[in-house]
Amino acid sequence: MSDHPIFNDEHRAIRKTLREFVAKELTPHADRWEAEKGFPDQVFRRMGELGFLGLKYPEEYGGQGGDYLCGVILAEEMMGCLSAGLAMSIGAQTDMVCALLEKMGSGEQKEKYLRPALAGEKIGCLCITEPDAGSDVAAIRTVADREGDYFVVNGQKTFITNGVRADLAIVVTRARGSEGAKGMSLLLVEKGTPGFSVSRKLDKVGMHTSDTAELYFEDCRVPKENILGEEGQGFYHIMWELQPERLFGAVSSVAAAQIYLDITLKYVKEREQFGRPIGKFQAIRHRLADLATELEAARQLSYYTAGLIQAGEFPAREISMAKLFATRMANRMADEAMQLHGGYGYMMEYPIQRFWRDSRLIRIGAGTDEIMREIISRQMGL
Repeated sequence: MSDHPIFNDEHRAIRKTLREFVAKELTPHADRWEAEKGFPDQVFRRMGELGFLGLKYPEEYGGQGGDYLCGVILAEEMMGCLSAGLAMSIGAQTDMVCALLEKMGSGEQKEKYLRPALAGEKIGCLCITEPDAGSDVAAIRTVADREGDYFVVNGQKTFITNGVRADLAIVVTRARGSEGAKGMSLLLVEKGTPGFSVSRKLDKVGMHTSDTAELYFEDCRVPKENILGEEGQGFYHIMWELQPERLFGAVSSVAAAQIYLDITLKYVKEREQFGRPIGKFQAIRHRLADLATELEAARQLSYYTAGLIQAGEFPAREISMAKLFATRMANRMADEAMQLHGGYGYMMEYPIQRFWRDSRLIRIGAGTDEIMREIISRQMGL
């Protein structure tokens, strides 16, 4: 990972510590966890114990008091574990669940939920997507009826990261009879609450170490004090949350693509055909030169956007551009890596096939390519 002026000495020290931790405690287990399609909850606890889950969160609730760029570094360095599903699960905790708890939570909620989440003692999930509501968040149908001191929740959620193992779910609901962006609220639902159940763990093409669940809510009674943020403002709370999550996808894609490129460069320098390393053929050299250029462009765009957020801006246009460009670049890098590895890249015993499978999801999650283009075009006045 190249250095960049937005990072200072403290950031570089954090990166070094994270890289050493990932190389020592995560990467050696990646192949086994991929085969088992999961990793132990102890990883959350260990990362919480070391302060990694709370890098950018207030010390008041057990965080490290770092800035936004500390979270960027975490997203990048986690890709070094060579298990994108594991990195995604950690990201769901740090950049989705904890982000909403810190931004929208009351002092009591932060003490009860954010503190143990940063310690890795409680794992969370964010429940937005439904069978009939994906990109169109305003189309969700999970209903929360107010009955005295409770909300009674009925509905279904799907494609929920960490949904199987979660101790806490942040559930996007709507008031009965409301339509569109109006009347939506976020509710904190704890594991074991009657009426809240995991229907099944979903089987995915990639990201195998990340559990993805289908969840059901049937007459699930949630105390009114478990509303997160303002009642009726849930849509806007989620729109806020999606922005940093999208940049998380961009910087993760840049870090992943760097790994794909490094592994492929090593291979083309060693693999010989027709009497010389295949990297000596002009066609291959030029393809890799183009990809390296795209990678650097994606890195600079992502870092520039991270710098804007660090400065207190909310650059929806640049975030959308970074996610669109970086994720598509990483997808191409993974595909070229497989092509240049030939038959070996297609074999399950080599990691290239895993990179190829894993890289596809990020162009869908947290906002599809099509949604990113729509946001960008609207910012252009179209």
